[in-house]
Amino acid sequence: MNIIQKLRKRLKRKPVVAVVRLHGAIGTGGGLGGRTLSDAGTAPLIEKAFAASRLAAVALSINSPGGSPAQSALIAARIRRLAEQKNVPVYAFCEDVAASGGYWLATAGDQIFADDNSIIGSIGVISASFGFQELIARHGIERRVYTAGEDKSMLDPFRPERAEDIERLKSLQKDIHDNFIAQVRGRRGERLADHDLFTGEIWVGKRAQEVGLIDGIAHLVPKMKDVFGKNIAFRVSSPRRPLLSRLGAPGVSDLLAAVEERAQWQRWGL
Repeated sequence: MNIIQKLRKRLKRKPVVAVVRLHGAIGTGGGLGGRTLSDAGTAPLIEKAFAASRLAAVALSINSPGGSPAQSALIAARIRRLAEQKNVPVYAFCEDVAASGGYWLATAGDQIFADDNSIIGSIGVISASFGFQELIARHGIERRVYTAGEDKSMLDPFRPERAEDIERLKSLQKDIHDNFIAQVRGRRGERLADHDLFTGEIWVGKRAQEVGLIDGIAHLVPKMKDVFGKNIAFRVSSPRRPLLSRLGAPGVSDLLAAVEERAQWQRWGL
């Protein structure tokens, strides 16, 4: 047996940790090649990770300021389904930030780890907009909207707010918030501290561990080697950027997505 054959034999015996990079804001746009994370876009990466041979674990590398609650839930649910089908443990590793929907993704892990400086939490729901009704009136612009259904234009930014619209919005936010709370409680269970963790507050590093949102301070590669031994192989999957972006010439949709995503990151000072 020559040296190459020996090396191949040794490599074949190595257990595999499949790494899925979930980096970016969460939304419906972009698909597999776009900037935002979505269920449709991440599905091939997640499916590929759980299909790896000699699979010992799946490690999620998470760096997300959040975004769509529905897409966050869909991605996390897909990870949990496959983990249960394959009977494979999932470890989540938070980088700069795992906030709001980013933390929802982290709860797909059986254990969650972070850096000392990671921003964790923000378990809440937010909606923000502007009111332009005085601006258009000042410039003599007349707003014309015709609907079938009196609530179809709810929260139209070009007309004064209505109390019933605000009440309805808060009711919708509460439903989503309740779902988020149920996800965190269902996945973290008794690890959560006796503290109101669901106000939208954030925690950093060890403080997040103290309140039970993460299990410890650790980085992906050394932690996985500590758990599974040094003789492991890593298989990394991450979304590809669109061709024009890779060539340094992003399209209009890419630029708009970049601006929107940048605004979400800047909320956390990043």
